[in-house]
Amino acid sequence: MVAFHASALDGVARNPALPTPLLLRLLAFDGGGDGPPRHALQRAGLPEPAVAVILAHPNPGARIDFAMSTRAETAQRARLADDPSPKVRAALAYGPEWRDPRTTVAPLPDDVCARLLDDPDPSVRTALLDSPHLAPSFVASLATHRDPAARRSAARAWEKLPPGERSALLGDHDPEVRRAAALGECRRDARVTAELLRDPKSAAEALRRGLLHRADAERYVAERTHLAALAENPSLPADLVERLAVDPDEAVRLAVSLRPELGETRRMAIDFTVGAFDRGDGVQWVRDGLADTEVLRRAAASAHPLLRRAAARSPHLPPDLMRLLARSEDPLVEDLLSVHHSDTPEEVLMRVYARLGGTFSAWMAETHPRFPREGLAARYADHPDGNYRRLAVRDPAATPMLIERLSHDPAVWTRQAAAGDPRLPLHRLREALHVPELASSAGANPALPEDEMAAVLNRAGVPA
Repeated sequence: MVAFHASALDGVARNPALPTPLLLRLLAFDGGGDGPPRHALQRAGLPEPAVAVILAHPNPGARIDFAMSTRAETAQRARLADDPSPKVRAALAYGPEWRDPRTTVAPLPDDVCARLLDDPDPSVRTALLDSPHLAPSFVASLATHRDPAARRSAARAWEKLPPGERSALLGDHDPEVRRAAALGECRRDARVTAELLRDPKSAAEALRRGLLHRADAERYVAERTHLAALAENPSLPADLVERLAVDPDEAVRLAVSLRPELGETRRMAIDFTVGAFDRGDGVQWVRDGLADTEVLRRAAASAHPLLRRAAARSPHLPPDLMRLLARSEDPLVEDLLSVHHSDTPEEVLMRVYARLGGTFSAWMAETHPRFPREGLAARYADHPDGNYRRLAVRDPAATPMLIERLSHDPAVWTRQAAAGDPRLPLHRLREALHVPELASSAGANPALPEDEMAAVLNRAGVPA
């Protein structure tokens, strides 16, 4: 297949105006053994006839792509639970590998997950237990499952388990299950923590979160073992916190500086260094409280960069904290706000775009629902930077004449943006379908006539 025919076909596959008959024709395509274009398989709102074609597609790769779609309805994906290919069932069990952080992937129903967990193929069972998309209710239900791997996973929902099931897991015959259970229980039981400390596989994590006997804490301080983990421990005695606050190891001092009980004066008196690209992902008490207004308020109002960055990950920031963080002048805070929050101010989104054009963060900013549109044509149509000229296409006031001009722009991204805009004059849109670097954008243009879409399928060899 000629490269630009394939590009145009890929564009048509994601065209929102693609009629159902052409979609069905495209979905039945074998793609020379590669299956239909992925964009056709992962469209939002697929009609039932299209879903039926996908579920019965002879190419398992097509069914895998559908199984891992973030746009497919959960009930539609769940129909692959009985697929003959274990690779398809494993893809369904794990779910989407990547998703836009602003979208939520609905978990499969508990009964479907239960069937997948009993699948005869071990790869399917493993994929399910590794999935980040499981409902908490299902994870908790695994506590009494016959498979030790499932019981071990149940420990992820430790606080939701009834006391009897916790006790059973703590005494489980499988050592890995006992270890996972103990790591859940050690927060409240110093005896369990002491037992975990004797196991090299669990010592560091037990030091990080377990309830500690003072003698154990003093021993690890004296031995200088796992000190950065110990410095995070909520039960660490105050005098040992003070000793670690002046430890010669920079990582230890940084961990102490992030402790939740410290006042701002004491926190900022610690000699710590924050990396320019450290996003604060490891500040557990803030991660656990991303929906807690009081936790967010303490973190967002802190002078500590990592606490502000950790708070910026929350989609639940109240308006005053959003305004506070938007004024922080920290590029990483701005990046995180643009990715995770629906109310990020326009000026923040523009600063992220200006600073990081061409990166994932810039793309997230530009696709944010609050990214500005009005006035961009007047401001940027003649900008010396093509990344900015591309923004002119977003303006509702941009004229067809301007869109056509930008479709000839020296910068390829600007040409592609213009080729995908429905205001592009039809004669130029037809031309763009035959220009290699514009064919995909032109194929996705919702103004492309149906006969032109059909012609794209014909030229690409898609059977009628």
